[in-house]
Order: sequence, then structure tokens, then C-alpha cells
Amino acid sequence: MPRGRRQQKRRRRGGGTLLLLLLLIAITYATVRVYIRAPEQRTEQPSFTQTVDNPSVSPDLTGEEADALRSHYERKPSFYTILVSGVDDGNGGSDTNILVAVDAENDYIYGVSIPRDTKAHINGKNRKINFAYNSGGMELMAQTVSHQLGIPVDYTVLVDLQAFEALVNAIGGVDFYIPVNMDYDDPYQNLSIHFSKGMRHLNGKEALKVVRFRHNNDGSGYGSEDIGRMQTQQDFLKAVAKQTLTISNLGKVDQFMKIFQQYVETDLTIGNLVWLGGEAIGMGPEKIDFCTLPGDWKSPYIYLNQEEVLALINQYLNPYVEDRLPEDLNILS
Repeated sequence: MPRGRRQQKRRRRGGGTLLLLLLLIAITYATVRVYIRAPEQRTEQPSFTQTVDNPSVSPDLTGEEADALRSHYERKPSFYTILVSGVDDGNGGSDTNILVAVDAENDYIYGVSIPRDTKAHINGKNRKINFAYNSGGMELMAQTVSHQLGIPVDYTVLVDLQAFEALVNAIGGVDFYIPVNMDYDDPYQNLSIHFSKGMRHLNGKEALKVVRFRHNNDGSGYGSEDIGRMQTQQDFLKAVAKQTLTISNLGKVDQFMKIFQQYVETDLTIGNLVWLGGEAIGMGPEKIDFCTLPGDWKSPYIYLNQEEVLALINQYLNPYVEDRLPEDLNILS
């Protein structure tokens, strides 16, 4: 995985801010509103969007061709894709990105981490995929993900790194099994990460260190750096989901609302969030799962495995009735 440049200040990475979205907006923020039935709040099921790469049927097409194209882009009912990106404290990077599929028809939420070094074609050049956010914000990031995977990004959520720490503290900390011994120091960031493997109750600051950890001072650790870190992030988010859905957290609506308003930007409406919150509550935390886009590291990029990515899309991420085909994807070799 990518190594830090010598004698150059490294950016803080967003760690697990992502599906914290799903907990932050669709569970915590919206959960309370669902339970207290705020009379002024309207529940609004999200609508679908049209990705740039999925054209409408041309009037020049008739008969079987037009029918085939319509069928290929027929949407499943109540299936949405949400791109959640985590940004750091002003350094401009979107190093943590998760594409979330919400299938309300079949009751599951699936988050797929997109490695920051994934090779992508952005503004006419080959770049690491996180460059899309640096260059064109969430709009370009969503377009890039959509173009590569051949599916639309219906909505976007941008979460500031500080939301992670604030939310963990708001729910009173999280019980989490730390998978490896962590012994790391970074004088550039005044960062020290020192934890022993095992179960521990983490406050927000401690949790942020755990999900940011990549390797020890001596190079040991996960053995796969970013991939190992993404697995820890995913496991931590599942722990957060389970511990957030408790009666004791229902009285914290004001705290959750402040976190949301201060640290989250999204094109989902409040009504959308309430609807998503209700759906997430009905599913339960056991229906929330994660994985990472499959690929191989060859400096300076991660090259996605098209066959495995296609299978993953059709199993979990595809909002269309018909399976996606290899020609729908735009994965660089």
C-alpha cells in the first residue's frame, strides 16, 4: 500500500467517517424523529437520479433496441445508492469513500469501501480516485465512481472528520475489539497511537486513532496497511451501528442534530433522512454489512479486478433489475 513521503507532512485521513453517515443521519438523527413522531416532519421516500452514463432512450431507437435499452436501465423499487465521503481538517482530501446501497425492498444496507489509490481517469488523465474530490468536489467524485462502476450515484454525503469523534462521544463511547497491537508515532501530526490487541471501551479521540492506524513504527501491523485499516473501519462501524440503536440514545436528539448540522453536507432532504432512518431501524444492525472493492496494488495505483467487481456490483450494489455487463463498467487496466 502507499507509503508516506519522507520529510513531508502527511494528511490526516478520514478513517471511519463514512457509514457513520448511515448511523449519523439515517439512524441517530432520524431515529429519534421516527420515534417521537415530530408532527411537522414529513417522511419523504427518496427519488432516483439519472447517471451521466445511462442515457435516456433516443427517439431514433425503435422496436427491440429501444425496449432492450429501457429494460437495461429499469430500476428496482426502493433501491438507492449513496456515496459517503470523509474529509479531513482542511487539507482538502477525500481519502475515505464508501458507496452505500440501501435496498429497502429486501431489507439490507451494504457499504463498499473504495480504496483511495484506485486508478481512475479524471479530467483527461489517469489519477488516484480521491483526486476527483480535490478537483471537483462531491459532484466529480460521484461522476467518477458512477462511470467506473456503471451504476448511478443517487445521493452524496460529505462528512467532516470531526463528526466521527463527536458522534462516538455522544453515544458514550464504543466497545470494540482492537485487532492488532498498535504502536505508532507521527511527529508531523503530533499523533501517537498506542493500543494493545483486545477488547476496549473507546472514546471519540481513541476511536479516531484506532481507525486511522495503518502500521507500527517498525512497519509491522496489518500487513496490508490501507486494506487492513479499511477492514477495521468497517468492523468499527458495525459496532457503532449496534450500540447506537439503543433506547438510551433516543434522548440525545439535540446532540445528534448539532453534529449533523455542523459536520455533514448532503443533497438528501430531511424528509429523505427520516425515511431512511425508519428503514434502517426496521432492518436492524445485523442487516448492515461492508466490504472493499477487490483489486491489487501495483505502485502507484490499486487496479480493480473487473470480474470480481462486476460480481460484487450485481450481488449488492446494482440498482437495476438487469445484471450489469462487463461493457457497463469502465475499469482501467
